[in-house]
Amino acid sequence: MEFKTQKLLHGGDYNPEQWLDRPDILEKDLEMLEEAGCNTVSLGIFSWAVLEPEEGVFHFEWLEEIIDRLYEKGISTILATPSGARPKWLADKYPEVLRVDEARRRQLFGHRHNHCYTSPVYREKTGIINRKLAEHFGKHPGVILWHISNEYGGECHCPLCQEAFRSWLKERYGTIEKLNKCWNTTFWSHTYQSFDQIESPSSIGETQLHGLNLDWKRFVSFQTADFIRQEVRSVREGGSSLPVTANLMHYFQTLDYFKLAKELDIVSWDTYPTWHKEAVLETAYDNGMCHDLMRSLKGKPFFQMESCPTSTNWQSVSKLKRPGVLFAQSMQAIAHGGEGAMYFQVRQSRGASEKFHGAIIDHYGGNDTRVFREVAKTGRVLKQISELAGSTVSSQAAILYDWESQWAMNDSQGPRNKGLHYHEALLKFYRGFRKQGLNVDLVDMDCDIQKYRVLAIPMGYMFKEGFAEKVRKFVEEGGILIVTYWSGIADDTDLCYLGGTPHGLMDVLGIRSTEIDGLYDWEENSMIPEEKNSLGLEKTYVCKNLCDLVELRGAKPEMTYGSDFYQGYAAVTSHSFGKGQAWYVAADGEAAFYEDFLKRLMQECCVAAAVKGEIPTGLEITTREKDGVCYYIYQNFGTASVKIPVPEGEIQVIYGDIEKELPVYEMVVLKKQ
Repeated sequence: MEFKTQKLLHGGDYNPEQWLDRPDILEKDLEMLEEAGCNTVSLGIFSWAVLEPEEGVFHFEWLEEIIDRLYEKGISTILATPSGARPKWLADKYPEVLRVDEARRRQLFGHRHNHCYTSPVYREKTGIINRKLAEHFGKHPGVILWHISNEYGGECHCPLCQEAFRSWLKERYGTIEKLNKCWNTTFWSHTYQSFDQIESPSSIGETQLHGLNLDWKRFVSFQTADFIRQEVRSVREGGSSLPVTANLMHYFQTLDYFKLAKELDIVSWDTYPTWHKEAVLETAYDNGMCHDLMRSLKGKPFFQMESCPTSTNWQSVSKLKRPGVLFAQSMQAIAHGGEGAMYFQVRQSRGASEKFHGAIIDHYGGNDTRVFREVAKTGRVLKQISELAGSTVSSQAAILYDWESQWAMNDSQGPRNKGLHYHEALLKFYRGFRKQGLNVDLVDMDCDIQKYRVLAIPMGYMFKEGFAEKVRKFVEEGGILIVTYWSGIADDTDLCYLGGTPHGLMDVLGIRSTEIDGLYDWEENSMIPEEKNSLGLEKTYVCKNLCDLVELRGAKPEMTYGSDFYQGYAAVTSHSFGKGQAWYVAADGEAAFYEDFLKRLMQECCVAAAVKGEIPTGLEITTREKDGVCYYIYQNFGTASVKIPVPEGEIQVIYGDIEKELPVYEMVVLKKQ
């Protein structure tokens, strides 16, 4: 089901149930939301105890009044199912809903997300209140979207989950003999005689069967997706056909978001970058890559469900956002294909865990704060550029980001057990592409890769069945492939491939990986360009962490190692295959290498942004398209004002000034027919 709106969403997570005894504050909130240009709020996320204070007793009148009042002001509601935090009566009467940790201890009531997704009781009770909410509000003109629960995460090891895990394994493997083979259980004499003997991984039990660890993570994602499916089903049973979303979280390690996204109509996510911990530009790349990941999950527009208007309360140091950062972060979500930029929270709570978490309206409660003024500016600009709503992002380049491969690699006990630096490897490729003004998608092994011109596979440890064949076809038909060290090592049960690696691609790449050297943190090597190398590279670059030693099988050496016993071995290779090109980067090079390498390679292959002139450092360019129109969005995350390179042909300025240099944190939006 498509989510379509004629506006870019602006607003935030609103918790009026905390203020039901203060009608004056609720009235002021409505006025200030309108003044700040907020057109949407999310409601009811943690309201179960107020909506159903005792079992079977429902109080929706307060929520209906709030939704009505918001609608009168032109403010839409994203209505949540309240399963993210269960009420005390539910935990007391039905203790099975509380999670059991990996050490097999049942948790007490408290926190949030402390519930078992397998529990029939929890599924029944969430289904009841979801249906009631859908019956009551599903056709309200002010409600535009369902917010399913909140920030799904965590796992449960209770007896119910153990049985569900065993059933999942039976479905996956069919026989215990096949499972034993795929998990290599003869190692350390851990062979199972039946599925009933299997337990989830535990620090007081089994942790060294990598196939078990991997399948447990898959099961947790499967069970979470199934719970989402049950929540959505109960909303539909209540008569609502509105689209659904769930707020995802950054590069969340414990759930496969490509799987969860299949249950949603639109992806949203909660973004809390630490702009103060490193250079703003580096944070912008990291945050931008996650925006692109969220967009790529469904290949559709997404939106930012939460961000902090100022300082969080849960980071190690609660730094303020500097002037302009709130605006820049909000607009980055739009630039990368977002349909809205919203905040947590609308009004600051008076007590408990998040009383010092930033908000649009703080404890002072006035409209003359720095933060409120920035929110209001953002609201005005979002209205000014509202024609971007419904436009999409098309990318020439893709980077492989596969949750299951990452899980297996992190558990592999391989060349570096501390500091594989996988995320950094992704970012090096991402920065290199983005500095050329290219849009980038992040894909997993199940995605369609044939539509891209360039595919990068950084540390693609696991090759699932059939993936190598997809990549081979991609190159044969003219694609540009870049593979790095520690790729194609194991299959989808984490069994190592025999016969040489990268599995299935040795002839495509023209190399075989023979050994890989894990370097200590204080060690480094160098990558030296060969004379007359294909890209005209001239600099020598530092490499660290991992160095792969390869045997050439037709590939051309483009750079070689500068020291150690493998001095002179190829560090970068190229190979023609079919109509395409296949490059292998054997070492973890410094960021400057990827920037120079990708710049030269993209120029050589005529993959470029359609702008005139060089792209200054710190300038991010993203394009969105709709109805034959291309929108160019420029943001300055650097340290000084810059002149922007504009596209060829006739352009129209939607926002900003192209006659002047673009200040830090500011934006320009251009339109080209």
